[in-house]
Amino acid sequence: MSETSGAVPGKILVGASVADGKPRACHYLLLALGNRHGLIAGATGGGKTVSLQLLAEGFSNAGTCVFLADVKGDLAGLSQPGEGKSAFVARAKEIGVLYEPDRFPVAFWDVFGEQGHPVRASISEMGPLLLSRLLDLNDVQEGVLNVVFRVADEQGMLLLDLKDLRAMLAHVAENAAAYKQKYGNVAPASVGAIQRQLLVLETQGGANFFGEPALDIMDFLRVDRDGRGVINILAADKVMRAPRLYATFLLWMLSELFEALPEVGDLEKPKLVFFFDEAHLLFSDAPKALLSAIEQVVRLIRSKGVGVYFITQNPLDVPDTVLGQLGNRIQHVLRAFTPRDQKAVRAAAETFRDNRALEEAEAIMQLGVGEALVSMLDAKGTPEVVERTLIAPPSARVGPISPQERKAVMAASAFGGKYDTMVDRESAFEMLQARAKGAGKDEAGSGAGGGLLGALGGILGGIFGKGDKKRMSTAELAARAAIQSAARSAGTQIARQILRGVLGGMSK
Repeated sequence: MSETSGAVPGKILVGASVADGKPRACHYLLLALGNRHGLIAGATGGGKTVSLQLLAEGFSNAGTCVFLADVKGDLAGLSQPGEGKSAFVARAKEIGVLYEPDRFPVAFWDVFGEQGHPVRASISEMGPLLLSRLLDLNDVQEGVLNVVFRVADEQGMLLLDLKDLRAMLAHVAENAAAYKQKYGNVAPASVGAIQRQLLVLETQGGANFFGEPALDIMDFLRVDRDGRGVINILAADKVMRAPRLYATFLLWMLSELFEALPEVGDLEKPKLVFFFDEAHLLFSDAPKALLSAIEQVVRLIRSKGVGVYFITQNPLDVPDTVLGQLGNRIQHVLRAFTPRDQKAVRAAAETFRDNRALEEAEAIMQLGVGEALVSMLDAKGTPEVVERTLIAPPSARVGPISPQERKAVMAASAFGGKYDTMVDRESAFEMLQARAKGAGKDEAGSGAGGGLLGALGGILGGIFGKGDKKRMSTAELAARAAIQSAARSAGTQIARQILRGVLGGMSK
């Protein structure tokens, strides 16, 4: 087989089977079935990142947009041309394709706004359900959170960031008696528990994620002037330290896409493909409701033209209900040092369509770096017979980039002016503050010697002859003291009622 570019319309070259040092058959991912999701699994150092990068490049070249989480910083190299490493050149020659260095259109994103454009969502967009999962609330606390969102909605108060939510929680707690009849009991203990969880979230960096300008999810669906899909790279090295934030953020993005995109069925190629690295963080210790939400989104979002690919070390990290939705599979080497490892090897082998000429479980433990067991969907949507495959080399740089290179990419991005500067417009926090200040002025004005009570004292003084130096009787002094005391204790509204009563009585 002579060396070719490896490019085939409607397909992404994954690699080739090699026998006796010669390429035997090339293996492709069909773009029309790219929305049937996929799995890349294997032990650390086995080549998962290279496989991920190869698929991302293939989708981009086809005009499909990509989103991926860069856990170690290695995937940032997609923005720079390949360096022609001897190992990659040799591998390309071995599988019969030309090695052609290339670079790809990249947009960098970062929840913390340090290594990319800030990614934000408003509290309202996240909604009470996902926020409850993020905060790990029980049913009672989730009910209280729903009350807070309902009250904010009815009163026209925007919930944009964490201080808005905190202020609204405090407002509902202070006025629990007024809301009890309509919404049920709002226990102070539940409000306190939510406030504590918000503090934990803020400590993990959640304050950077919630706010405006919120991410327009459609900005992920952009192509460059050559028609190649933009690869959106999330700097995930820090956000990975807050697994619950990471998992909920990714689920929020999928949910937003599910709501925003129309039903399109099976297209010639996906509109967008997600790669979720360290996928076990999505499922580890996740509440049942969150797992159900992930399963539902993964099952239904393919009809929107979106593919989801999970990257993890062990296939057992992915629940069976989700694993069954993943049609395109690349399995790198697994080690079997423990009983659990041995179970994982057997489970991985059993998920493939059997190849009688290959002992899958044994092969998984013998794979070298850059090798994998590959089974893609054929034109009928049926898994192909698994083959031991040498993975094709990526065209872009494999590895990190320098801070200067990252800055240059961000400077040329179209998103800098849209997202880099945070906006804090009037929302629930400011509205409740203004309301409290207004009430404070009323209360200050109702003190002795000023405002309403001052006016009341003046009226009483006039009534009882203070203006003409007439000495007040004991009964008159007692009456004035009683009225002022009642007004102070009952507040401004009752004071007004007393004043109207006094004036009405004097007019008779």
